[in-house]
Amino acid sequence: MAQANQRISEYVLDERVGAGTFGEVWRAHHHVWNDQIVGIKIPTDAQYVRNLQREGAAIHGLIHPNIVRALGFDPYADPAYLVMEYVPGTSLRPLVRERKLSIDDAVSVMRQVLAGLQHAHAAGIIHRDVKPENILIHERALREGYAAEGVVKVTDFGLGRVANQTSAAGSIAYSASMNDRKDIGGTLDYMSPEQRSGAELDARADVYACGVVLYEMLTGEKPAGTEVPSDLNPAVPKYLDEVFRRAYARLEKRFATAGEFLAALASSGPPPLPFQRSAYHACPHCRRPVDPTDQFCMHCGMQLAAQVRRCGECGAYPDVHDRYCMFCGTALDVPRKVVGV
Repeated sequence: MAQANQRISEYVLDERVGAGTFGEVWRAHHHVWNDQIVGIKIPTDAQYVRNLQREGAAIHGLIHPNIVRALGFDPYADPAYLVMEYVPGTSLRPLVRERKLSIDDAVSVMRQVLAGLQHAHAAGIIHRDVKPENILIHERALREGYAAEGVVKVTDFGLGRVANQTSAAGSIAYSASMNDRKDIGGTLDYMSPEQRSGAELDARADVYACGVVLYEMLTGEKPAGTEVPSDLNPAVPKYLDEVFRRAYARLEKRFATAGEFLAALASSGPPPLPFQRSAYHACPHCRRPVDPTDQFCMHCGMQLAAQVRRCGECGAYPDVHDRYCMFCGTALDVPRKVVGV
């Protein structure tokens, strides 16, 4: 167990600033240059060394204002350690819990998160555990605002993997919420359906998690069923409901990249769905394009299906061809035919 004043490489531990099931994060200073402050992650469980090795490999070379930078790494030392940029401030979690973010603040935070993830994805790294605890807010945000460059940083790439690798059994989750599901890396409330099932992952897994985080920042709650942010917070503009729907969606309907999500936030609305002209229908009410399998129009909310298919367990509205509910996993009845529109 690490303790204050312990020497780790060139640094002396000052104060423990974070702890999880398998590791601790310490603020530390250089043993000669006292004004050089860093964060040091140290595993407290031998199994977590594997995650530390993954994180060190993942963030090496990831230099971006919205990603916590790696400064030193030795997974073979005793104890193993990862030296990181120190971010004075807080994680996003207390700001969500205490409802301290305005709608504009929430959008500014998410834009910086997505910018960092877009950079990581371009380098072939999927985070796989995006959640408020892994989003750091620099104390500068209080003075300069949440839109100031570099005040939001993504951290904890301990579950990060190269794109198109599976979320294989044996991954050890950092979050205590995974105590009963350590066979799948990540945190259940933020996992995309494909991640829960152990399928191959791409950048869209992080996009889904960002949709959950956006919803939390706007409402203080996690999404459930078909509710959109404005259902809980009437001040949320409708364009953010649409942005959320495009992020918190089944794989083929989700934003394809963090960049698409970012562009939707920047332009006050999501881009049109990429339907082929021969493959879409027009909503009979608003005449905007809808997928032939949609039960409701994503633009105006009109019911499109003659009989709406709904999960009897959680009340969600699965797609007509789904055999299992994407929200709770319940086996579904035989899909009903959708009436053409």
